Amino acid sequence: MSVIQVRPATLRDAKAIAEIHVAASQDAYKSLLPAAALDAMSVQKRQAFWREAIDLCEPQVIVAHLDNKIMGFAGFDRSRDKGTPATTGEVWALFASPEHLDKGVGLALWDATRDGLQEEGCTKATLWCYLRNERALRFFELAGFKRELGSARTTEVGGARVEEIRLFRSLV
Repeated sequence: MSVIQVRPATLRDAKAIAEIHVAASQDAYKSLLPAAALDAMSVQKRQAFWREAIDLCEPQVIVAHLDNKIMGFAGFDRSRDKGTPATTGEVWALFASPEHLDKGVGLALWDATRDGLQEEGCTKATLWCYLRNERALRFFELAGFKRELGSARTTEVGGARVEEIRLFRSLV
């Protein structure tokens, strides 16, 4: 039986990452965002973003793969939130391809992300999640994250106003 492997992303992975990012976003956010906004998501724009991220290591990008087929990716680094200590890391993105949901991809990516944040000296991890993204909230809560009371905010995405909340967990 093959085991999901996780490794640092390379520039050659940018297109596969972008394809997963778009497909997973369109799948996960279909009840949260307007169809026009989801349809307008561009693999080409996402590929440019992830190429730059991989090139600059900001955020650090990792991919989960099985037999060299990329199944998901994560991006993580120090927290972007103002006023957070340097020991606070942030999961910037964690997506599995819709065809690979519930196969352990997310867990493999979270384990590697946690290890990477700890290697960077982080003692706490945070992330932002749409309040109505039940699947993601359930996943991260099972991974030990808790909702940070009072952190809810409204953001505009594709012309829609969506609520998101910050989640956190200790890494020590």
